[in-house]
Amino acid sequence: MITVLTGGTGGAKFVEALKQLLPARQLTLIVNTGDDLDWWGLHVSPDLDSILYVVAGMLSKERGWGVEGDTFECVEAMGRIGAPAWFRVGDRDLATHLTRTQLLASGRTLTQATAEIAAALGVQPSILPMSDERVETRVATPAGELSFQEYFVRERYRPEVRSVRFLGAEEAVPAPGVLEAIAHADAVVLAPSNPITSIGPILAVPGIRQALRETEAPVAAISPIVGGAAVSGPAGALMAAQGLPVSVAGVAQAYEDFLDLLIVDERDASAAESLRKSGLQVHCTNTIMKTAEDKAALAAAVLQLITPSAARAG
Repeated sequence: MITVLTGGTGGAKFVEALKQLLPARQLTLIVNTGDDLDWWGLHVSPDLDSILYVVAGMLSKERGWGVEGDTFECVEAMGRIGAPAWFRVGDRDLATHLTRTQLLASGRTLTQATAEIAAALGVQPSILPMSDERVETRVATPAGELSFQEYFVRERYRPEVRSVRFLGAEEAVPAPGVLEAIAHADAVVLAPSNPITSIGPILAVPGIRQALRETEAPVAAISPIVGGAAVSGPAGALMAAQGLPVSVAGVAQAYEDFLDLLIVDERDASAAESLRKSGLQVHCTNTIMKTAEDKAALAAAVLQLITPSAARAG
């Protein structure tokens, strides 16, 4: 049983490869919902949707988000009548948001709504939001505080980041099944997702970080930082704003209280050797997932490293 904490495009790429190598019943995916937003009156869960779509074989390969072959007639029409149109929701994608919003309005929790949508899409792995309560990632900039989607999509992550906080996290509780998935796993993997705004909101939910410290399973993380820079997106700026080095050492520091194994790119071999001297297990391989072969090779390497026979460091 493998439990994966995931969010963002890096997480979706890794899950895409992992699902090809593991039976669905052996895989549980705990997904960031700090990016969720209300858009045109609809509850949109971008990371949950990316994971649903990638497991269902529907994710756009070109964009890395949304539905393959989608059109954007609705968002263009909304823009023409003066509605906000900076968050580009596809026409087929709208069906998911409409269904989720209706299910939530009928009294379903986000976990229940996700399960119903997953079943309708023929998705077999267990996909769990990190919490049924609303947790919102907020980014402080010189011009004021922004939601994550305002910062990332509307402003294209150009503003200087002063700090990041997770509004509502202190009052949230893990969604049903989340703590059990960590406690009963044979291994736990943190996908190559942004440590601050993709994995950070998950860890901010009380109880999840403690569960990672207490599980007897090995806990591994794949670094999204290669050669001192983010593979994609604003992870570097966000790490720096939170006082972390923009390096594999910074990734290790973000997870240091529960991490057993860090998987880094071959280009960080020197930094890996320094981390090993601190007592952390570090493995070097190619972590850049440009092709299907790259994704498969990384997933296979991770599975080989985290088998139950792997020694637990802590």
